[in-house]
Amino acid sequence: MKGFLPRTLHPGLQVLMLLVLLVAGACVGYAVVFGVAQAGFGLSVAEAGKVMTAPSAYPQGWGLLMMAQGVLLFSAGAGGALALASLLGYGWAEYFNPRRLGAGWWLLGAGALIVVIVPFMSSLIAWNADAHFPGFLHDFEVWARASEDRAQGLTKFLTRFNSTTRFLVAVVVIAVVPAVSEELVFRGVIQKNLVRWFSPHVGVWLGAAIFSAIHMQFFGFVPRFVLGLVLGYLYFWSGNILVSMAAHFVQNALQLLILFLSQRGLFGWGFDPDGNESLPWTLVVPSALLSAGLLYFLYQQMTAPPKPTQMLTLSHDGVDLHRPKPLA
Repeated sequence: MKGFLPRTLHPGLQVLMLLVLLVAGACVGYAVVFGVAQAGFGLSVAEAGKVMTAPSAYPQGWGLLMMAQGVLLFSAGAGGALALASLLGYGWAEYFNPRRLGAGWWLLGAGALIVVIVPFMSSLIAWNADAHFPGFLHDFEVWARASEDRAQGLTKFLTRFNSTTRFLVAVVVIAVVPAVSEELVFRGVIQKNLVRWFSPHVGVWLGAAIFSAIHMQFFGFVPRFVLGLVLGYLYFWSGNILVSMAAHFVQNALQLLILFLSQRGLFGWGFDPDGNESLPWTLVVPSALLSAGLLYFLYQQMTAPPKPTQMLTLSHDGVDLHRPKPLA
């Protein structure tokens, strides 16, 4: 398959091209959002802008903002990453899945890792939330905390589930769409090219730093950076974007499920996944140890050389089983 761009395009130029395509995808997304706002909600462009700026003040606010978030992230993120692969002349599976999925349980293992690591991550969240910048960055710290407070307020508005339908919509928009779009962008394109440009570990760590920084939540940088490392190594070891997508989906869906159950009084831990409180150390320490062990196990399984295939030959005595001879 011949593309408009050479496959040998420098990794840095591929990342730069991705940024251009992200902007183009966002423009398409905004056109779709305002079109749906007019056709489905009866709002003009100006009215839709006001609703999305202060969604809690309008009855259409939740639905319009949730729709906008899903469309924009998918159009810009997934659209931009997939368009880049096509422009380079790759099939999507060829570009994002350089290796076939070794086993279906890899997806379950990646999801289990995310569940096991929750208590440990809660300790990082609590520590990072209480961090302070040096004195000369005091004004920046005040601005950053105010920005995060606004973002947290918006998140609480979107995750106020007064019906099961709202919860299911949120699962699609907040769990499925980011798992697909963000993994295609950050692991499938950015990390992939940083690994080519520098080295495997530099690529994974730098990709995780970009993944965390782009969310513009400075008092949550460390836990999101650690999550980026986990997702990055899962992709690097497995060579299949579905593995990191599965882990990313579980990360977001688990938070939504806990919130949904808590709001219905069905979750008795008193743990707020969007809060900054750490779980007890009696859970944090075992979580860290089990997570490290599971990571090592997944590393061994995903990087193990494939087992030699068996060859069958048909003779007059029936089927004869042959195994490849070992190399001298």
